[in-house]
Amino acid sequence: MNRYVDPVDVLGPDVAKRIEPLGNGRRYVRAGSWPLFFSWLVDWLVVVVGVLAGSVALTTVPTLDDGQVGLGAIILLFAVPLLYGVFSGSGRALGGLLTGTRLVQLKDGSRPGLRAPWAMLVRVGLLPFLIVMTLAAALSGGGSGSPPGSFRRASLDIAATNHLWAAEAAADR
Repeated sequence: MNRYVDPVDVLGPDVAKRIEPLGNGRRYVRAGSWPLFFSWLVDWLVVVVGVLAGSVALTTVPTLDDGQVGLGAIILLFAVPLLYGVFSGSGRALGGLLTGTRLVQLKDGSRPGLRAPWAMLVRVGLLPFLIVMTLAAALSGGGSGSPPGSFRRASLDIAATNHLWAAEAAADR
């Protein structure tokens, strides 16, 4: 017996506005704009520091010429986010830990798992590039201003989602 739980009663009107369904029908609370931004910013800064540290390390190797150091720096732009993603397969990278958010798959709310490296590369590497290109296209009159495709992952507000799920479980008893 799945009784309906009014999210406004459980979470309040502001948080209830962020409730969305997963692909399997279960509801979750989408992370707010500021936590989402700060989570991304922290993860982006971790990657930038990693790329800079790797680039500095490459310049200290005396046997590498400038072309090899440049190629190494380009490789670092892809390798550092992928490596950082390996350690965030649970959906909780440093940004998520600091903001109380978790990256989940929209189909069922599961954690990214083996797809986490790719998700991190897209999130901190390719997404900023895509946003700049989309804005440039929109400002030049060449497009709708929104990128093609659909979202496969989203960040959820852990505390609010757990509170909602607990209220739904209690209503089912």
